Parts: sequence; C-alpha cells; structure tokens
Amino acid sequence: MYHFAGDGAQQGTGAPAGVLDRRGPDGEAIVFQRCTYCGTAVYHRVLCPVCRGSDLRTERSQGTGTVRHSTVVHRNTPAARNVSLIEMAEGFVVRGRVMGPPIGVHSGDRVRLSTAQDPVRGEPVFQLVDEPLRAWT
Repeated sequence: MYHFAGDGAQQGTGAPAGVLDRRGPDGEAIVFQRCTYCGTAVYHRVLCPVCRGSDLRTERSQGTGTVRHSTVVHRNTPAARNVSLIEMAEGFVVRGRVMGPPIGVHSGDRVRLSTAQDPVRGEPVFQLVDEPLRAWT
C-alpha cells in the first residue's frame, strides 16, 4: 500500500519510492523499487511493468548511470538546459538534468548523481563522470 506525502510516494513502512533520499549514510541517493517476483528495477511505479506484480521493495541506487538520450530545451527557462534520460546501473531509467553545457551531453556519457537537486523541477541532477574526449569544432 502506498501513501502520498509531500515528497513523493511512500510505502507504508519503507523509504520514499522514486525520490531522492537524503537520510542515507553516503548522502543523497535515488530510491527505486525492485519487483520481488521477477527482479525488475523500476522508478516511481505502483506495479511492475514486466509481471504486473505489486510487491515492490525499496532500494537505494549507487547513483551511477549512462545517458540514454539527451535533448536541449529552450522553452520556459531563461537559458537553454538539457533534459536527459539516464539508465542507472541497477537497470531503471530516470529523467533528470546533467550539469554542464547542454550541447556537451551525449548518449553513452557516464554520469553520477550530484549533491544538487533542480530546485524548480525537483528532478535529480547528474554530473559527467569523465570529461568528453570530443574535438570541439
């Protein structure tokens, strides 16, 4: 059973599911769910998208992932920003922002969760793990 609080969906006795967890020993982390039936990792769901199971346990992500897709957005913002889909090491996908120049973020770039959080949109903010070795022309 899920209860909705001001900071996101929360299992009755567990940690918030699909939000940043600031209570952990290592600082901020993304909290996700794993289906106890098939083992699928999901972000902010009520049912497993694979087996439709409702028994989801809450886990903390390591915070590392790979950019699956990134796009530059110019609307509703004073400056251009990127919106990226990040495939986390645990297997779930989360939407967030990667710090740095918006045109400098590409599919395949490795990222890790930053200590910052987008104050307006509340989405996770990531930073590049390795500086891209691309020639700027």
